[in-house]
Amino acid sequence: MSAAGSFPKLGLFTAVVVAMLVGAAGFIVPVSAVAPVAQWQARCQPPVPASLVGVDLERIPTNDKVVALTFDAGANADGVPKILQTLDSENVPGTFFLTGQFAQNFPDPARRISENHPLGNHSFSHPDLTTLSDEQVVAEVHNAEEAIQEITGKNPRPFFRFPYGAREARTIGIVNELCYAAFRWTVDTLGWKGTSGGMTADKVTQRVVSAATAGEIVLMHVGSHPTDGSTLDADALPDVINELQAQGYGFMSLEQLVDR
Repeated sequence: MSAAGSFPKLGLFTAVVVAMLVGAAGFIVPVSAVAPVAQWQARCQPPVPASLVGVDLERIPTNDKVVALTFDAGANADGVPKILQTLDSENVPGTFFLTGQFAQNFPDPARRISENHPLGNHSFSHPDLTTLSDEQVVAEVHNAEEAIQEITGKNPRPFFRFPYGAREARTIGIVNELCYAAFRWTVDTLGWKGTSGGMTADKVTQRVVSAATAGEIVLMHVGSHPTDGSTLDADALPDVINELQAQGYGFMSLEQLVDR
């Protein structure tokens, strides 16, 4: 069976890309062997900045006192209304990394997020990509892209965040060749641990503020804790913004980094 024919559940574009990555003997060719960086960069729209190739960015390279607030969306959308209300009222941008399953399961919140904020790709089903084959990584990235674009009308390129932050050179190279730059974080609020995990909204705020530095990338989550129902990142967000502003920080989206 041909490579494209081996993936009947994938979108046409996904199957074509997978076929391009599969060698004549049926094994996956290392992405570095498929095309030189200049070649795949030329076909990427929007392009992946050269400075973001081969890295999982943990801090925006700047001396300016700016912070990027980023939000991962996967399990549920319970904190979305409060987060969007806060960002809107404070006139602060955010960047939202959606899984494909989130877009499919929560289409209305996904569309609301996309109205005023850039979207990123957080894989389709949130697996540890380092445990998957090249072929499976390609499918995760492209199936998420297709789902997000179908629901919101927006392509999440070039923003990608690895599930669990798990990555290595191989998986970074794959997402780069699929026209994505990888964005990690400077500080994880740990709000996802919930009140049952010993966290509070005040602790979330202090984690962000104590780690404040030029170019800080903050990781937050839009969902509630699966058992205690807390939405600590959404609850802490107003104080996070106000305390950072009190220290002279401004805010930027990751879109502004790529565009400049």
